[in-house]
Amino acid sequence: MTVPILDLSRSFGEIKPEVFAAMERIFDSQSFILGNEVKTFEAHCDSYLDVPEGSCVGCASGTDSLLLALMSCDVHAGDEVITTPFTFFATSGTIARLGAVPVFADVDPNTYNIDINQAMTKITDKTKIFLPVHLFGQMASIEGVISELHERNILTVEDTAQAFGATRFADGKILRAGTVGDVGCYSFFPTKNLGGCGDGGMVVTRDSNRAERLRRLRVHGSGTTYYHDEIGINSRLDAIQAAILDIKLSRLEAWNEERRKIAEYYKLLFKANDLHEFVSAPVELSGNYHIYHQYVVRVKSKRDELMQYLNAEGFAVRVYYPLPLHLQPCFKYLGYKAGDFPVSETLSREVLALPVFPGLKADEQESLVTAMRKFFRK
Repeated sequence: MTVPILDLSRSFGEIKPEVFAAMERIFDSQSFILGNEVKTFEAHCDSYLDVPEGSCVGCASGTDSLLLALMSCDVHAGDEVITTPFTFFATSGTIARLGAVPVFADVDPNTYNIDINQAMTKITDKTKIFLPVHLFGQMASIEGVISELHERNILTVEDTAQAFGATRFADGKILRAGTVGDVGCYSFFPTKNLGGCGDGGMVVTRDSNRAERLRRLRVHGSGTTYYHDEIGINSRLDAIQAAILDIKLSRLEAWNEERRKIAEYYKLLFKANDLHEFVSAPVELSGNYHIYHQYVVRVKSKRDELMQYLNAEGFAVRVYYPLPLHLQPCFKYLGYKAGDFPVSETLSREVLALPVFPGLKADEQESLVTAMRKFFRK
């Protein structure tokens, strides 16, 4: 049996007629950039995320959503941005691109999200932004520090690239990933839970003035064609991606729930195969609705050997992330060294992502876990 890490074709069959109809509509109109398709998708995201009308601003990629968010918060050279070293490069890459300084705080060993308490100890008089990542589809519990950060003139930008649709119940209400802080950033890369057929992203903010500024920044800082209020970038969501994403948005809740059922079945299979001595399932924080963008376990020993064995047996598994950001060559100038963030460094040696996607079959999970048992019991 061969099991891919991701198979988008299984869910595409459900929406194929609608997608092709949308393509025909767009090609008939010959309107490809921004326009009504993007406005409609943005409006539906406003509703889905329960934010005021006009809060969602589409852009060209998840990386650009971070860059635009930081630009809208007036991040400049020398400013400090507190974030996590255990995530995808774009989080810190956009900080550095603006000349600002990534300041790292270690992560929680159970959720893999940033350690909030440690992050608060990193604040200095140069701190401009707190940039937590809702990693692998689970929200970080940031709601308790937002007020204090505001009192210290620090804004919160949420990296929600992997968590569109994740929620958290706290303080008697449902919090949606990307809407708790001042700005939220989303990626619509094809592999995401809500993914297009190419690059795409979105920035969300409840601040109407910031939203209007983001709309200017995504078109070279122009409010009126050929008149530029400030220097922006070219980061427009195209009509084709918006139309596809709008179709997929209507299925997102069902697809996320399917991912959760797959995650629960993995836990049952680990128990049935007596693997807890070797593998730790991901932990869902109390109150969280984890959407399992990735299903990432911790392998207590022989992680790389297990990965090679499973791949050879036809089961695609992957490591996110093999080298924490503070140890990446491009960030050597920051002065960090091995041992500075021990949890992130340990995770980089132990984590392993297993297949999780709508349409993954129970017998495929069973075969994969059986192969894991064979590896550890041989």
